[in-house]
Amino acid sequence: MEWAIACHDLVKQYGTVTAVDGLDLEVRRGECFGLLGPNGAGKTTTVEVLQGLLQPDAGTVEILGLTWRRDEAVLRQRMGTQLQDALFPDKLTVAETVRLFRSFYHAGLGVDAAVAMVGLAEKRKARISTLSGGQRQRLALATALVGDPDILFLDEPTAGLDPQSRRQLWDIIGDLRARGRTVLLTTHYMEEAERLCDRVAVIDHGKVIALGTPRHLIASLGAEHVVEFALADRATVDESLLAVLPGVRRVQREDGTTRLTVTEVHEAVPALMALLEARGTALSQLATHHATLEDVFLELTGRSLRDE
Repeated sequence: MEWAIACHDLVKQYGTVTAVDGLDLEVRRGECFGLLGPNGAGKTTTVEVLQGLLQPDAGTVEILGLTWRRDEAVLRQRMGTQLQDALFPDKLTVAETVRLFRSFYHAGLGVDAAVAMVGLAEKRKARISTLSGGQRQRLALATALVGDPDILFLDEPTAGLDPQSRRQLWDIIGDLRARGRTVLLTTHYMEEAERLCDRVAVIDHGKVIALGTPRHLIASLGAEHVVEFALADRATVDESLLAVLPGVRRVQREDGTTRLTVTEVHEAVPALMALLEARGTALSQLATHHATLEDVFLELTGRSLRDE
């Protein structure tokens, strides 16, 4: 297998803080690969090392079979980057901004082609100051695409966007994936990772703690559904009683909420209600959902995958 990204035993420290701690990662050519984890998990530091923006303290990195030490000039021409918070001069137009970035590459897309690819053709002559947040994110993606890169790094590409803008960017990234481009993205939106990524790596404290397809990782829970509930007056029920309810595979507690990973909701919920009624305990909250990557992270770390 020829890897687009291969790094082994990667370490990056800031003083006494170890941001990346012996991380191993391999990304296949042509796949969309997601790095998942809360803020502070080491995602952005890992990506900056892979992009040659930071020097690792230990470990090896190869991008497209090349290394930053020997092949930096070549690699810069073959990769594109969309930052989480891209800042562009307000007085430039969309086309002028993309043209500026196109000048950094020996070859690539035409300016109009890159602008059209992200759905900004009608905004071609609009100044940056007039664009919405979603349009600015699409512009940032256009500047990453204009060099027609073999590999694309996207750092939280939809952070802070409204749902409509987020889904528009999903469609664009999905098209890139269909065209065989290698995409590595960081995100803490689980729906985003499940929809876009062929494989994901869950990172916590600078280490990869799980790796696989979204479906495989979710299946590793051993059940397809999660029941979450809280009890009135801060009451509790012994975990041993919950664990033997029909269909229950796992019991977890977090911040006053109990989570049951279950195989069959229609069996677990009535049994739960009967148990609580027998104990004279009332619910203050009850919800069910299909198991997600968020549940995988909670299972692995004991905490939710959300901004910290």
